[in-house]
Amino acid sequence: MRSAPKSFAAFFLAAAMSVGLVGCASAGSPATPSGSTSSEAGKPSGTLTVFAAASLKSTFTKLAGEFEAKNPGTKVTLNFAGSSDLVTQISQGAPADVFASADTKNMTKLADAKLLDGGATNFATNVLEIAVPPANPANIGSFADLAKQGTKVVVCAPQVPCGAATETVEKATGTTLNPVSEESSVTDVLGKVTSQEADAGLVYVTDVKAAGDKVRGIPFPESDKAVNTYPIATVGAGKNKELAQAFIALVTGSEGRKVLNDAGFGTP
Repeated sequence: MRSAPKSFAAFFLAAAMSVGLVGCASAGSPATPSGSTSSEAGKPSGTLTVFAAASLKSTFTKLAGEFEAKNPGTKVTLNFAGSSDLVTQISQGAPADVFASADTKNMTKLADAKLLDGGATNFATNVLEIAVPPANPANIGSFADLAKQGTKVVVCAPQVPCGAATETVEKATGTTLNPVSEESSVTDVLGKVTSQEADAGLVYVTDVKAAGDKVRGIPFPESDKAVNTYPIATVGAGKNKELAQAFIALVTGSEGRKVLNDAGFGTP
């Protein structure tokens, strides 16, 4: 057999080395998730979409700002609504990387549907408080006062965590409320009170604190019958796992805990 020309042999050798190098690079270098990149310093960058319970609006807005400042090149998009509404959106394919719920029940719905990437982490607790206009025109002083005839009370719908907590307190105290409205989020309840469309509303202590002098808070001892625990998790269909884990680490770490505690949230 005649030997191959030197030029052909050289070409064949170069091609083989090229294939080998490509193979090694593919095996040793992890793929970058779609929608994410890594900065020169090794920090995550890209866009992160966070779906969070309405009661987390002020704290998560602040934490998102801190996260972007710590990770130049990142952008956190926040979507706030009632936890049950967010579960529906995610279940129907809405793009989300992180989900933070105001209760474990709604998080469990996503876990049971296998729509989460791993388990959830509990990061905060919250309890109900009565919110009334500053002048308290209906003279509300206790949970039982909310059941007085003619009192215009607004609550969350039963499928929303704050609504479920309200029902728990009703059963525990034997008190039946007759709300004039059932809202899809705790912020909507608060809005009815601040606009003085309602005499009182059942919201979280954190919402009363965030509202400042727009409302007056009426604590009631029966609120400890319904303590809501807040979990956070990575959504399975999310495209930016690295950013999602980094954001969750901020929320559940010392910095996130300080922001949450300052807002009135408890520690799980």
